[in-house]
Amino acid sequence: MAFDVARIRGLFPALGDGWIHFDGSAGMLVPEQVASAVSTAMRAPVSGPGGTFPASERAESIVAAARRAIADLAGAEPEGVVLGPSATVLLDRLVDALSETWTLGDDVVLSRLDEQANIAPWVRAMKRVGGTVSWGEIDIETCELPAWQYEELVGPRTKAVSVTCASGSVGTRPDVATVVEIAKKAGAIVVVDATYAAPFVPLDLDALGADVVVLSAQAWGGPAVGALVFRDPGLLEQIPSRALDPLATGAERLELGPHAYPLLAGVVASIDYLAGLDDAAAGSRRERLLTSLGSAKSYHAGLLAQLSTELHALPHVMVIGSATRRIPTLAFTVADRKAADVARHLSSRNVCAFADEGSTGVFAALGVGEVGGAVRIGLAHYSNVFEVNQLVRVLEELG
Repeated sequence: MAFDVARIRGLFPALGDGWIHFDGSAGMLVPEQVASAVSTAMRAPVSGPGGTFPASERAESIVAAARRAIADLAGAEPEGVVLGPSATVLLDRLVDALSETWTLGDDVVLSRLDEQANIAPWVRAMKRVGGTVSWGEIDIETCELPAWQYEELVGPRTKAVSVTCASGSVGTRPDVATVVEIAKKAGAIVVVDATYAAPFVPLDLDALGADVVVLSAQAWGGPAVGALVFRDPGLLEQIPSRALDPLATGAERLELGPHAYPLLAGVVASIDYLAGLDDAAAGSRRERLLTSLGSAKSYHAGLLAQLSTELHALPHVMVIGSATRRIPTLAFTVADRKAADVARHLSSRNVCAFADEGSTGVFAALGVGEVGGAVRIGLAHYSNVFEVNQLVRVLEELG
């Protein structure tokens, strides 16, 4: 492994602002090569697809390159990659299309571990068709999502199971493969939100077994572009189309209007950046991604372990959850202080972190709102030991 965090930090001009960025849950900072790719594409003549002139061919080439790059990241086929303005928009569009054939009494299974963006579209759809929502509950002590409960949750009327690959709030990585296996026995479609896992964990859609994976390029420092990745591209032909073009086929059936071509060029550059996290990675882009993300996973596991250990040593700080498998994200509370006040204190010391009041999502399920909310910390590829130590020092001041 050759995960050189000092080299990686040099790829991010925004780190020169003097702040420590633990705000990864809102997306990582943008590497220079991504910003350059977007600005270069904006300067080039790019038209709509379908023409026989260079500007039109350039548009088609950018879209095709973005589909290939996302497919390499997810371990899928380019034909199964749907592109759009955000993961939230695409998921809402997918749920709307799927639910068109659902009826009264049908059911979907969601989880309390998921972010609100991965819950709301399903809940709205079931209200519209008169269906029901079943919930996978989390262990309030560990923040694990026990897979065994899905044996009882999934039934003959279950149309879809939606679950996160990793929590952007508490970092838990549930046993998605087992959930998928249970759902498949009932014939339910499985949608997995890999938004927060993708920057840190090598993805393999075939091994995961999910029908659709949801991705957001902003999570790893890419532009504001989302993607749905279908394990079987043929499934796209079975879903009611949402395209304006009645003749649209394949991925275009879930795409609306023209693409933001410069941003798609940035997506390609962002995935090339991921593939180069380990400067010793070699082979195809897919092979380099597997090596680089494997190295990133190991590096961040060590950094998260250090942060977790040091926070547990502070008597006035309580770390939420203790899942065995996780991404480098955690949440904590500080005794006798509201999360918003703690976040303001961190900000006064040039540390970026978000406060969550605990009214929705996993924190609502945990009852965190009753103690003033929680502070979320999201490590990034450029996070280092100095920054972790600085966070701990600033929190010590609150004791």
